[in-house]
Amino acid sequence: MSDHHPVPEPEEAHVARLRLTWYAAEQVLWMVPLVLGLVLFLVGGLLVAVWVGVPLVAAAIPLIRALTRRQRHIAGEILGVELPSPYRPLPEGGPLVRLRAVAADPMTWRDLVWILWAITFGWAISLIVVVLLLGVATGFFWWFGCYPLLWMRSQVDRVLLTYGSTETLERRVAALTISRAEAVDHSAAELRRLERDLHDGTQARLVAVSMSLGMAEELFERDPEAARRTVSEARAATSAAIADLRSVVRGIHPPVLADRGLDGAIRALALDMAVPVQVVGELPGRPPAPIESAVYFAVAECLANASKHAGHQQAWVELSYAGSPGAGVLRVVVGDDGHGGADVDAGTGMRGVMRRLAAFDGTMTVSSPDGGPTIVTLEVPCALSLASSSPRTTPSSAPA
Repeated sequence: MSDHHPVPEPEEAHVARLRLTWYAAEQVLWMVPLVLGLVLFLVGGLLVAVWVGVPLVAAAIPLIRALTRRQRHIAGEILGVELPSPYRPLPEGGPLVRLRAVAADPMTWRDLVWILWAITFGWAISLIVVVLLLGVATGFFWWFGCYPLLWMRSQVDRVLLTYGSTETLERRVAALTISRAEAVDHSAAELRRLERDLHDGTQARLVAVSMSLGMAEELFERDPEAARRTVSEARAATSAAIADLRSVVRGIHPPVLADRGLDGAIRALALDMAVPVQVVGELPGRPPAPIESAVYFAVAECLANASKHAGHQQAWVELSYAGSPGAGVLRVVVGDDGHGGADVDAGTGMRGVMRRLAAFDGTMTVSSPDGGPTIVTLEVPCALSLASSSPRTTPSSAPA
């Protein structure tokens, strides 16, 4: 719906009338839980110094946020826009750490202001709409009398329950600052891992090769057969060192990604999985190399997690790009038909994926109800350079 509201057809008007009145009735019924949530939060806040108030606040916050989440949905439906959740992400840590973060979130206090509005003027507006439906207004008068009331209330709800453009920009800058710091920390950790892999793997093997060649040199004159065996062992160790180096290189930037692009690299990755993986969709071009790498490793992590934990029979990857090649969003959906129950906070792998994507202003969302399926959606804003397209569907039927 827009700010200019045409008179709907009779059947459409009837459906809209019932839907909007249901929204108004919901808002009227919220009086008790809203007052309860407000009282629990305020009393808990006063008693938090003696710890008695901590469980009260902990009980009030989920109740309040559930109601505000529903109201953002209702307001968005009435106004014809999407109102995203404005809350800051919760940090890792125990209940007290998270509770402190919630208390420090400015939106928590705006929720309380919204409650005061919702149980007074907002409640009165919704009650008027319900009363008009039950016995006063019908047809043309109802539409032009009630809808503006709910539209006005939704505008106030929107102001109180979401951030304005300036506040949104400030939050994005803060989020990018945090993600950049996390990306720097992640890069430092990756460098330490590479140094450890080179030191403990490749370097150790090359030292062994050097020692073996030195022993062979001493044996050539007095025991040529033993020298040949030693040289053969050194050659085998050299092959192992080369394999280690290739593994390290693949961990930095897989050659298949550079050769085939993201489409081809993900299809090659699917062929290496033990369980069939179907890759569908295509990209009209190639993202920047750092984004290609981040998304590739994100998909690899998701598929690896599915293989380890999901107990699935099939997995799939959907590739798409929305917008013009110069300014759009790369979207990759990774799913499996396993038993579900994936928890982002349960391990470091998925959190690492989130950090990788956050460095490019990307996001990861996970839907994994008990019983499945698990759906992981990766989205990264980026431009594409023109490249040849790849096949639209590539199933894997066996390990490569």
